[in-house]
Amino acid sequence: MYDLNVLFYLKKTKKNKAGESPIYLRITLNGRRAEVSIRRRIKPISWDARSQRPKGKSEKMRLLNNYMDELENKLNRYYNLAIQENQNITANYLKNILSGNDKNTKMLILVFKEYLKLLEREKGRKYTPKTVARYEHGLNHLKKDLKMEYGQEDIELGKLNIQFIRKFDVYLQIENDYHPNTVIKYLKILKSVINAAISFGYMDRNPFQGYSTTYRASHRKYLSKYELNAIETKILTNERLERVRDVFIFICYTGISYSDLINLTTNNIAKGIDGKNWLNYERQKTKIWTKMPLLPPAQRIIDKYKKNPECIADNKLFPVISNQKFNEYLKEIAIICEIDKPVTAHIGRHTFATTITLSNGVPIETVQKMLAHSNLATTQIYSKVVDTKISEDMERLSKRII
Repeated sequence: MYDLNVLFYLKKTKKNKAGESPIYLRITLNGRRAEVSIRRRIKPISWDARSQRPKGKSEKMRLLNNYMDELENKLNRYYNLAIQENQNITANYLKNILSGNDKNTKMLILVFKEYLKLLEREKGRKYTPKTVARYEHGLNHLKKDLKMEYGQEDIELGKLNIQFIRKFDVYLQIENDYHPNTVIKYLKILKSVINAAISFGYMDRNPFQGYSTTYRASHRKYLSKYELNAIETKILTNERLERVRDVFIFICYTGISYSDLINLTTNNIAKGIDGKNWLNYERQKTKIWTKMPLLPPAQRIIDKYKKNPECIADNKLFPVISNQKFNEYLKEIAIICEIDKPVTAHIGRHTFATTITLSNGVPIETVQKMLAHSNLATTQIYSKVVDTKISEDMERLSKRII
């Protein structure tokens, strides 16, 4: 426990021509001192050394008293906050806060937690629970790196530089064996926190300046039409696996993410301009509304669960479970169907983009709208992996040339 002592006193040796001495504040923390001028002066005759306050009831003295009370309250607020967060603090740290030089003495973990609280308040509105959880994981990684690399629980913002960023990058790669793009995700989280610190006025420079945080192009795994057919037609005697298979097939024929699927109700199905059933929903990640006609396999899955008691009770299109459990059961189904791929809910989304749409000549701009991508470049990643489409296009070209 820290032992904090605060003392206001006059420096009588520094009188000005009017005979006024500057008032100083001495902070003593665990036997170590730091002194700072409060930028106010008073004549020694008007100072009560015992109460550490000015004498008299004039308006000038009342305002000075209030100002000194505000300083002491501010000091105690920062002190108590640091204690609550189990942060290492010094007398000099508190002095810099009071003197207005606290930008570089703001602590990274404290600011990260401050930013995380803002995200928590907007969870479910601006930020998804998954995004908030990712920031929490990023905070834990940062704590472990600080402990391992620097032997401390926090670090001043003013000490952050490219070397610090590089060390955190290496920590994520070596200690966690993360894929480069996963490393980039956590670096971008740290970058967001630092950008927030700059906008809050805590920092004047960005340690990320000149440091690359660009994702590497990755191969998007998806199911071929033969693999998809194997899952669709497989007879499953286990009801739990059958439900997971059905929901997965719906994903493959709509491209919806699992986080959006679990929120679907009958209100998300409406008649389109062609008189057929359309799926309408707002994607949580991009906040973009998507509308698409339901393909027959997707409609059949909806019809299958219309009278399901669990769906009726929860007003959901499908019986849902956690994303983790869903992917766990998909692994079982992949083994049963003899598919040597890491089948997940997201692979279903990739399958819609490639096997179901792009491979069948659906324009990439249409696919972008159905996937609710905010950037066409994201959709173009899928077009690069559709070898069958390339083969078909070149075959048509060959016939023309002949």
